[in-house]
Amino acid sequence: MSRNATGGILLIVLAKATTYAIEGIDARPVTVEVDIRSGLPAFSIVGLPDTAVRESRERVRAALLNEGFEFPQRRITANLAPADLQKAGPSFDLAIAAAVMAASGQIEASWLREAAFVGELSLDGGVRPIHGTLAIAERAVCDGRGPLVVPAANGGEAALVSADHVVPIARLSDLLRVANGERPIVPEADLAVRDQVAGPDLQDLRGHEFSLRALEIAAAGGHHVLFKGPPGCGKTMLARRLPSILPALSQAEAVEVTRVQSITGLLRSDGLVGQRPFRAPHHSISASGLTGGGRTPMPGEVTLATNGVLFLDELAEFSTRTLESLRQPLEAGTIAVTRGQRTFVYPARFMLVAATNPCPCGAGDRRCRCSATEVARYERRLSGPLLDRFDMHCRVDRPTPAEVESGPVTDSATVRGRVELARERQARRYETIDAYCNGQMDGAQTRRFLDPPDAVRLQLGEAYRNGALSLRGYDRALRVARTIADLDDRATIDEADMAEALAFRAIDMTSVA
Repeated sequence: MSRNATGGILLIVLAKATTYAIEGIDARPVTVEVDIRSGLPAFSIVGLPDTAVRESRERVRAALLNEGFEFPQRRITANLAPADLQKAGPSFDLAIAAAVMAASGQIEASWLREAAFVGELSLDGGVRPIHGTLAIAERAVCDGRGPLVVPAANGGEAALVSADHVVPIARLSDLLRVANGERPIVPEADLAVRDQVAGPDLQDLRGHEFSLRALEIAAAGGHHVLFKGPPGCGKTMLARRLPSILPALSQAEAVEVTRVQSITGLLRSDGLVGQRPFRAPHHSISASGLTGGGRTPMPGEVTLATNGVLFLDELAEFSTRTLESLRQPLEAGTIAVTRGQRTFVYPARFMLVAATNPCPCGAGDRRCRCSATEVARYERRLSGPLLDRFDMHCRVDRPTPAEVESGPVTDSATVRGRVELARERQARRYETIDAYCNGQMDGAQTRRFLDPPDAVRLQLGEAYRNGALSLRGYDRALRVARTIADLDDRATIDEADMAEALAFRAIDMTSVA
């Protein structure tokens, strides 16, 4: 308390609580400061709140009253610090309510000093689940905060980090019991990665032996692949069956996928995600939808596909601006989005699989009705630099009548077994660097780990001198050849491996050059 200018008593009470805001795919601590003083009843929230945060005034007031607590009929100011950080979403409700309760003497203020609070309040006092709990729990443990009070529905997710630091509550009134020493039961954390094979099986395909070989190599090495062929030949069928032959997520990959899905609201269970993402956006998607952005920046499709597959069907129908935005994340494995003088860095390590027709009508042969001008205009939609970032170009032809009537060439389980063995060899080779497979290496790492025989270097050098390879393509062809050797369990790349790798880059080299 303090005295005003006339010597009267002026009631001023200040309380603080800690919460977290999501920034990119990480969490930043936010201090909620609640000031209650004499004056006309009012409740204001400052500190760059968005509409959802400003509306928390009504949720906090109704939740406190409906749970039997008092809502102070005084002038209340809640400051969310730091003030230069944009606050978005309803996850600040619980921290604001806790600080109001502490400032009005309804809960022990000293208990708030080490604790942290996240959760949305319903009008009846229930605590609703929020997005990004895993990232918040990781940061809270790193900061030494405890307990971390979370909605009961998010308890299992938060316990993936540390069950000892988590206190799940279902209602606002539970907060008082927790402050008095009670500890609700924390769901047992399931840290196991449940291998979930996704997608239809390769046994549905008929023919396509060359394309299936390309798909297997791409899966084994994490390579980007472009399928080109007439409509109805099986390009989309091939791409949608890629997840069924990919290896299981590693522990680190599963945690990263779970964090991204939690932040974007796609998480459907308390345990770690066990299925590799497969994202297939429509060709009308904007550049910000693909790479991330918005007024409050959120991850785009390239981040949602991290450690999985991004499939772009009808590649030439995407806008040029959208496609060109892929060039940087394909090289760096991350995407930087700048909004409001702040830069958000999202992961973008994915396999790019695309399908396109050879011309506007799609026939691409003697039945083609397109003029040379129309074909040239259609091909120009795909720039040379973008095409050069595909490790493999695969021509897909219609199966013959005999192939259509025949049985399946292979099945996903058989191919997946070979892919997993190849990935294990790569994981052992690259255990000292941040790469899990051949396709994730950069140029320096390629030259460090891949030392082909002189005969193979001559093959590569000849292709480079003839203009069939760019310098980027030189490294990519070498990585594909290494994957082919890994599939055959050979320690050294031979000339046959390199010849096959170059064959998968020969389709569109004229347009790349």
